[in-house]
Amino acid sequence: MKIVIIGDGKVGYKLAKQLSAENYDIVMIDSNEKKLRAAIDRLDIFCVTGEGGSAAVQREADVQHADLVIACTSTDECNMLSCLVARRLGARHTIARVRNPIYYKQIDILKEDLHLSMAVNPELAVAGEIARLLLFPDASKVETFVKGRVELIELPLSDKSRLTGLSLADMYNKFQIKILVCAVERGEEVFIPDGEYVLRSGDKLHIAASHVEIEMFFKLLGQRKDKIKRVILCGGGRVSFYLATQLCKMGMQVKIIEIDERKCENLCELLPKATVINGDATDHDLLIEEGIQEADAMIALTGMDEENIIMSLFAKSQGVSKIILKVNEDRRARMIQEFGLDSIVSAKTATADAILSYVRARRNSQGSTNVETMYQLVDGKVEALEFIVKSQTSYTDIPLKDLSLKANNLIACIARKRKIIIPNGDDCIQAGDNVIIITMEKQIQDIQDILL
Repeated sequence: MKIVIIGDGKVGYKLAKQLSAENYDIVMIDSNEKKLRAAIDRLDIFCVTGEGGSAAVQREADVQHADLVIACTSTDECNMLSCLVARRLGARHTIARVRNPIYYKQIDILKEDLHLSMAVNPELAVAGEIARLLLFPDASKVETFVKGRVELIELPLSDKSRLTGLSLADMYNKFQIKILVCAVERGEEVFIPDGEYVLRSGDKLHIAASHVEIEMFFKLLGQRKDKIKRVILCGGGRVSFYLATQLCKMGMQVKIIEIDERKCENLCELLPKATVINGDATDHDLLIEEGIQEADAMIALTGMDEENIIMSLFAKSQGVSKIILKVNEDRRARMIQEFGLDSIVSAKTATADAILSYVRARRNSQGSTNVETMYQLVDGKVEALEFIVKSQTSYTDIPLKDLSLKANNLIACIARKRKIIIPNGDDCIQAGDNVIIITMEKQIQDIQDILL
């Protein structure tokens, strides 16, 4: 499968790295020759220097024979133009990163006129992720499958947790709730655990269940934090706009602190239910004045990772119970988890996961299953994949206890019509099911790949 990536920024490079490792034929286009040279030194890809919207440059990259063109430069207009040119030259499918709220409001029209296969809005995706975290404040991450009907949450265990010291089998027997611990992160190690696994303080559990079951689990656990009502957003960019729109609809009190006066004026017009403050959110005195000590949650969303980290540490010192910060640099994200800041979001990761799901789906679209959703967990060490079983296969209608799975793979959940099944050995996969697989292997393209 030949893929052309236009734009060697954070998203473009992450995609090129992941897809080239999975043996896709990757060509990257960017106007910055120095960045392309650095990419060639690190990755097994071919690069072309030039403007992505140029037909001549795209011909040099052999776009006319590409299965997919992904345009993820810093400007929406360049991305949309590049995709239009690519389709005219003969590319089979195109994906554009579109971030401007005005453009995204009319994305259905743009997709039709530009013949886009997919449009990705990183800021909207991150806003949705943050909103889900505010609904489950105990969790440090929340991902969704089956159009939101199944959730995969990351739950850090403290010394005071009622789960500490229990084996998973004991936990399931004690709480009698249909949940499944799919993966456990302990220090640098990652496990796909069995029932004998004993939970310790400091473990991070990845738990799959329906929304209702997870709510019941937190209630029985007795550590459910109070419902989030007052939220402070530091930074008034696009993520803040999308997030504030969702939170105001959910009835939360939203306050946005933004240093740019013009942005404040725009936000006041667009978000009449939110309070917008023109000021520097890195000013600790301002944060105290604006009620950081009374806030239920603080979300750090400026364009600078360092600023977000400093604000989050200050909010923690002021006793804010839920802190979420946007960090785009992977190394910084790993470092600050040691400070107890574990609710970290990244527009780059959200975009890359959405596009990788699409690529996987195209690759195996002719087979018996389709990849519908894909998330990378624990710094990419674990993947959570949602497959749609389109037809009868060698593993359908067979009890799971009679299927032999390879090590480090788990069938976490089955969605059948309106029913969510946390499977046991007597359950089976049927045609038409959505099946969620947790795996530590790479390049899983079909459920068959995890079977012996």
